[in-house]
Amino acid sequence: MTALIITIVLIVIAIAALVFANIRVVPQSKAFVIERLGTYFATWETGLHVKVPFVDRIAKSVSLKEQVVDFKPQPVITKDNVTMQIDTVVFFQITDPKLYTYGVESPISAIENLTATTLRNIIGELELDATLTSRDTINAKIRVILDEATDPWGIKVNRVELKNIIPPREIQDAMEKQMKAERERRESILRAEGEKQAKILVAEGHKESKILEAEAEKQSAILNAEAVREAKIREAEGEAQAIATVQQATADAIKMLNDANASDAVVKLKALEAFAKAADGKSTKIIIPSEIQSLAGLAEGIVETAKTDK
Repeated sequence: MTALIITIVLIVIAIAALVFANIRVVPQSKAFVIERLGTYFATWETGLHVKVPFVDRIAKSVSLKEQVVDFKPQPVITKDNVTMQIDTVVFFQITDPKLYTYGVESPISAIENLTATTLRNIIGELELDATLTSRDTINAKIRVILDEATDPWGIKVNRVELKNIIPPREIQDAMEKQMKAERERRESILRAEGEKQAKILVAEGHKESKILEAEAEKQSAILNAEAVREAKIREAEGEAQAIATVQQATADAIKMLNDANASDAVVKLKALEAFAKAADGKSTKIIIPSEIQSLAGLAEGIVETAKTDK
């Protein structure tokens, strides 16, 4: 009885171990290809799965992440018979685990060979200069061809990049010399432009200085002219004021004589005094009125008149 119990326990343990051994958890971004009795049965996605012992087996574990493959440099010949080395980088993703498992024996090797063949065909239609300056175009062409060719393998090619384009040594030397000459030419142009700009700035500064100097001279001349004009105006106003004052004084004297009913002799005497004052001025030319041209006689008459009065 004890042996039977032990046997049953052992059988239960063996069955449990067998069940646990056939439980599989598919992680994220993975897929398992299951075969049943050697034939494709199913593709397990992410989650918990149980396979039938001794009947089902996991044929392949496939990563669904985007993968990167860097292929070694391949010798290619351009249209103008220049041999160069080009290495490529291919970014691809498995979209169908079943086709990837059964579509081709060695998918990575197949992609590498297909890439090399496509690259030779495309580069063979281009000359050296076009090859060096048309990377984007070459990348796009290779990607389209690879993506179409790998569809039956359950692979999608997302991107292809030409990592390095290595021409022959002599061509590299020639290219370096050309690049050096181009840099020297640009440096000379920049230097000439700098010197030209400096001369322009100096000329502009000189021109501005001349303009400011001319403006200063013009302003000084205007101020001088204004000062002279103001002086002349003030001088004329002074002379006019002096003349007006003299005329007013003469008018007042005449009025006083008229008010005093002075005799003709007194009037002539006053006129003589006024003429004497005018002669004492700075005038270089004096016009003697006709009334006082007989100055001596007038004076004598006035003296006699004075004596008679006394």
